[in-house]
Amino acid sequence: MPERPDYTALTRGQIAVLDRINAGEAGLPVLQQIVRLAQETLGGRGAGFAEYAADHGRIVAATGACTPAIGRRVDRADTRLRDGRTLLIPLGSLNDEFAKQVEGGDVKRMLGARCEVGDTIVGSLHVYFGESDDEPGPEHHAVLELLAGYVGRLYAARDGLPVHSSEQARRQENRDLWVAVTSHELRTPVTVIKGYADTLSNHWDTLGDIGRQEAVRIINTRAGELARLVDRLLSAASEDGDVGASPAGPFDLPEALRSAVEELPADLRRRIVLDNLPAELPKAYGERDSIATILTELATNAEKHSPPGSTVELCAGADEETLRFRLSDRGAGIRPEHVERAFERYWQAEGGDRRHHPGAGLGLYLVRRLVERQHGWVSLRPREGGGTTAEVRLPRA
Repeated sequence: MPERPDYTALTRGQIAVLDRINAGEAGLPVLQQIVRLAQETLGGRGAGFAEYAADHGRIVAATGACTPAIGRRVDRADTRLRDGRTLLIPLGSLNDEFAKQVEGGDVKRMLGARCEVGDTIVGSLHVYFGESDDEPGPEHHAVLELLAGYVGRLYAARDGLPVHSSEQARRQENRDLWVAVTSHELRTPVTVIKGYADTLSNHWDTLGDIGRQEAVRIINTRAGELARLVDRLLSAASEDGDVGASPAGPFDLPEALRSAVEELPADLRRRIVLDNLPAELPKAYGERDSIATILTELATNAEKHSPPGSTVELCAGADEETLRFRLSDRGAGIRPEHVERAFERYWQAEGGDRRHHPGAGLGLYLVRRLVERQHGWVSLRPREGGGTTAEVRLPRA
């Protein structure tokens, strides 16, 4: 870290940010530029911004060593930034989920600044420094406070930034999640039952006894599965709309992903390339049964927004805290301002093959809720060379 902030970079960056704001631009692309400017000006190893809702935060922009944390839901329990506009905190004493995802190993302290609109703290801007870096001085604090003020100005405009959740919104989200889970879980058995019922109705005479018996057997099996699903899904929703979860525990993520791929529709399954699914990975901790739902929604979204017949690559890996898997397509690519909006319920991007893939905009919303229920997180980002990468991270067992 330089002894003083890079004021030349700061001046250039401020002009660029102000030009975009004065031109009417707002939202995540400008926020990401401010975060990048904070890292560049202060000489940090990484930087990030956590947006605050009523009871939690979410990392919506990050650069450098902090990039893997984008999309993560974080705790707001640490209230020390309420006492001063900026604060230097050793990572070892910090209740901060950012710290767990900083790559490089030598990042030891964080300089944070609260971002305000009036009397409301809308989030916090963080820059991370290494063990060999000098301690940030008063000028570093002042620069970060200045940049935090720009973030506050963006949130005052409210255009294109994630929406804060109220308690009423949380309850509505839980009800929507229950509806989305129910719809997804029931889709397969209902489709199979209807298909075989149509076959019996239209081809009774040509099927023969063996064919008719097999169709009836499958209908009976799927009807039993459907009855069990209805019982489980109805009992999962409590009176306040909270959604129950299947038991969590250690599971083999690559094996679960391979099984989930086998359950995909044939046309979509043929497009999936198992690019790198190592046979030996640490166990993930979560709900194994949810992986099929999560993968189906992400793969369907990739199929919807990429050319017919193009491949979708699936890979998995691990670090010290998490296991991850990624689905990468070669479609048009998600716009930076949509990487958070895509997870809002009912929101749908323009384009995509809606004729073959109609929907209500609940797929990615469902994915985020299911992943966060397991203390993981999910994010989208444009893929280098074109396309979109969806990444899911789950805790290690």
